[in-house]
Amino acid sequence: MHVATIGFTNKSAEQFFGLLRQAEVRTLLDVRLNNVSQLAGFAKKADLKYFLFELLGASFVELRDLAPEKQMLARYRKNELSWDGYAEEYGSLLARRRVESTLDKSLFDRGCLLCSEDNPHYCHRRLAVEYLRSCWDCEINVTHLL
Repeated sequence: MHVATIGFTNKSAEQFFGLLRQAEVRTLLDVRLNNVSQLAGFAKKADLKYFLFELLGASFVELRDLAPEKQMLARYRKNELSWDGYAEEYGSLLARRRVESTLDKSLFDRGCLLCSEDNPHYCHRRLAVEYLRSCWDCEINVTHLL
C-alpha cells in the first residue's frame, strides 16, 4: 500500500497539485480539525473537492476520526503541551477511537493525508499514518510530499 502525506502551508496551488499528481494520488484524505477557514485558501474543503476532480480526477474524503481534539491542539499551540506529550495524547485518542478497525483501508492505497503543517515531523498526519502502519497487517510505504 502506498500512502502519502502533504501539508498545504507554504505551497502554491501549482506546487500542491503538482506534488499530488507526481505521487499519483487517487484520494485526498483530509485529517484537519478545521478545513473551512479562509486561511486555508485553495485548500478549503469545498474548493478542494472541485480542484482535485478537475485537475487530477481524484476524490476527497474527510476523515474526522484522524483529526486531533480541539483542546489538545490548542494546548500544544500554546506550548502547554510538549510535542512528545501531544504525540502521546494523539496516539491514545486514535486508540480510543479504534480507527484501525473503523477506517476503510482501501481509501489509503494511493491516498494522501492532508493537514496544514508544512513539515510532517511535527504534524499529526505523520503520527496517524505511523499508528495505522503499526496496527494494520499490511505493508504501508509512506511518502511525505514536501
